[in-house]
Amino acid sequence: MIRAIVTDIEGTTSSLSFVKDVLFPYARQHIEAFVREQAVQPDVRAQLTAVSKSVGLTLTNDEAVAQLVRWIDEDKKITPLKALQGMIWEAGYRHGDFQGHVYDDAVRYLRAWKDQGVALYVFSSGSVHAQKLLFGYSTFGDLTPLFSGYFDTAIGAKRETDAYRHISRCIGIPAGEILFLSDIREELDAALAVGLRTCWLVRDGALPADSPHPVARDFSQVSLPR
Repeated sequence: MIRAIVTDIEGTTSSLSFVKDVLFPYARQHIEAFVREQAVQPDVRAQLTAVSKSVGLTLTNDEAVAQLVRWIDEDKKITPLKALQGMIWEAGYRHGDFQGHVYDDAVRYLRAWKDQGVALYVFSSGSVHAQKLLFGYSTFGDLTPLFSGYFDTAIGAKRETDAYRHISRCIGIPAGEILFLSDIREELDAALAVGLRTCWLVRDGALPADSPHPVARDFSQVSLPR
């Protein structure tokens, strides 16, 4: 019986285009001014220091910004980048520059599963802060009460099995009683390898043949294994 569901965001609960065409360009556009204005703040300074550690050099603020922009352009899943992006996006959400996109089928079924007593969690390469912002400022209002917890790359890379072992331990539920939803096969493979149940969200394009994971077009086709 499934007691917990862990869901990815991009391509799963939310459209890839919102992240790629709205959030990423917004962060890229504002990151230089943000660092210039906020670099003395302890939380921002800590992430800039982490950027230097990631490249093995002591970077000036301008050099750190250039490195961050390169990472954005390369779509790198690097923790200090994700943390700083989350800080920048918070200003955008608060100013009403955009709202978090969530598919209506995802909202409908997440609410239903919550009402059935299933614990809901998020695991995304975006920072926990960014995850809470997307769901907190969604087009459906504040969805954060649906979730019991959030995980990002601080717990492990999404394509590595250890991340899913850690998640199972953190939430205190055996792997076989957790369902993981994602649009990326390699993530699902890693989760399945440690015993999680899986479902592959393929919202667009051809359905995969001979998949080891159940496949769904949207959340209405996700079945909870018994």
